[in-house]
Amino acid sequence: MIRVLDEARSVDFYSKVLGLTVADRVDFETFTLIYMSNAETGFELELTINKGRTASYDLGNGYGHLAVSVDEVAVEHERLTKAGLNPGKLVELNRDGKLFGLFFFITDPDGYKIEVLQRHGRFR
Repeated sequence: MIRVLDEARSVDFYSKVLGLTVADRVDFETFTLIYMSNAETGFELELTINKGRTASYDLGNGYGHLAVSVDEVAVEHERLTKAGLNPGKLVELNRDGKLFGLFFFITDPDGYKIEVLQRHGRFR
């Protein structure tokens, strides 16, 4: 679960970046829960919108983030760049002379970091 300020902006972002669609929307008096998923995996993202909140959330310095895996990280990087979503640089991480991970980060409208990893090794 992540807390977001603007439902439409966040739903649009996660739809464009991760291909997620709204699976369910549950409205309460003081907050709304949006569940987003796709047909490829069991992954589900819960967005919480606290009604009446206008100030950004303090994300702290713990560097917590979501991570998703894709077949071709370079293709996704190019797609998101062309869409004007400003993904970070592609990073190759090696260990003991072998590829450990190939990834980039992208930031959502509320400042959360999303790591996009190529499926390889332990990253499925």
